[in-house]
Amino acid sequence: MPVRNGTDEETERLAQAVAAEAGRRGLRIGAAESLTSGAIAVALGKADDASEWFAGSIVAYEASVKFEVLGVTPGPVVTARAAEQMATGARERLGADAAVAVTGVGGPGEEEGRPAGTVYVAVALGDEVRNGEHHFDGDPAEVVAATIRAALSALLEGLRGG
Repeated sequence: MPVRNGTDEETERLAQAVAAEAGRRGLRIGAAESLTSGAIAVALGKADDASEWFAGSIVAYEASVKFEVLGVTPGPVVTARAAEQMATGARERLGADAAVAVTGVGGPGEEEGRPAGTVYVAVALGDEVRNGEHHFDGDPAEVVAATIRAALSALLEGLRGG
């Protein structure tokens, strides 16, 4: 996939679609990121009129940040529960209408007994939270890129009511 300015075309397309939907609906969007280390924020921040709809992102790479800042219940963090709590915590702390969160194992080795490429994506919109489990192949950079696309897709689907 061609890459421009550190973002592939599919990621840019998805971020622009999120921007259009957020703008159309008048929603503020936030994120909570672990293995993507702020890359979702970069993608959303590059999208059209981001200053009007993008609240920001909380990068919670270390487990203690997930617990202390986002309100994740202490315990394993490579879980659907942690992703859901991250999304809800980001939505609340950023004053956003919706937030997407990602947690997982970028690799190359396993973590918390989960193989590399295991990723959880959650979207909190209002009081509803949806999540999905993914298993991506590739090196850590490829897992991160696939995670960003999955997160933006899930966010877009949530915003569209899908």
